[in-house]
Amino acid sequence: MPDLPLLSRLDLNLLVSLDALLTERSVTRAAERLHLSQPALSASLARLRTHFNDPILARRGNTYELTPLALRLSEHTTTALEAARRVFESQATWDPTQSTREFSVYGSDYAFTTIGQAVARLAAERAPGVRFRFMLHNPQIVDDAETSLRSVDGMVLPHGHLNDLPYDDLWQDRWLAIADASNPSLAGQLTMADLRALPWVFSYQSRSAFTGAGRQLQMLGVEPRITAVVESFLALPAFVRGTSGIALIQRGALSAMDMSGLRTYELPFEAPPLVNALWWHAIHDRDPEHVWMRRLFIEAADALTATD
Repeated sequence: MPDLPLLSRLDLNLLVSLDALLTERSVTRAAERLHLSQPALSASLARLRTHFNDPILARRGNTYELTPLALRLSEHTTTALEAARRVFESQATWDPTQSTREFSVYGSDYAFTTIGQAVARLAAERAPGVRFRFMLHNPQIVDDAETSLRSVDGMVLPHGHLNDLPYDDLWQDRWLAIADASNPSLAGQLTMADLRALPWVFSYQSRSAFTGAGRQLQMLGVEPRITAVVESFLALPAFVRGTSGIALIQRGALSAMDMSGLRTYELPFEAPPLVNALWWHAIHDRDPEHVWMRRLFIEAADALTATD
């Protein structure tokens, strides 16, 4: 095992310094971030430069830029720090009522206003020192979910986007259309002809970021005339109100939206149900704290279903 002697000689505190330097791109700002003196951090930078045989920070006029190697390192330092934190925060026994752990979860604004707030309320009742950090995902995070999920606790996402990762099914929802209540093109029920003729506002539109109902439209031979793409579900009403456009929205999101001046419509086709799930990386499978978190999500989802 040739790497062990080298690793045993390393000061893992350098990883913290490296992350700060790569993030701040300044010795002064990195030192302030870590509450260290500038000479102390300069010494760490010198050791890093010796180890990597690379300047890490290269001066360009009055500023510093990351070297090509440093840019590659920046892709890994956050993950490495998070993994190290998890190692040293692990406990033989874990009492959620005494814990101050932060769980980090990716999702959409729809996920946060449904399951997210329900989970946060349950946690506040049972483990007041525990907190959740809910972070908006994006197409890049979803595209490389296996890597993204190494450094966070989970991702709330419907089926159809991820494969070969552990998951727990949470709750089902269904799709509706929304349009301005005074839209002169709509009278009574929404028709397939309306879907072809009216302009659309889509939430997400890429290879990995899409809605199941939006994808089914195309499978039915409807090519939506998209006038705007918004990477938010809760913002859709603002883009539809006062226009002739329509949008797809989850029924469960309506309670968190300003629906004034808008009307909902049943879809004129059988859209597949939206099966929301919590996804995580297999490295978390046996973590008792993570198991507790997953059970919390399942209980919150059961409560959502009961009030549906």
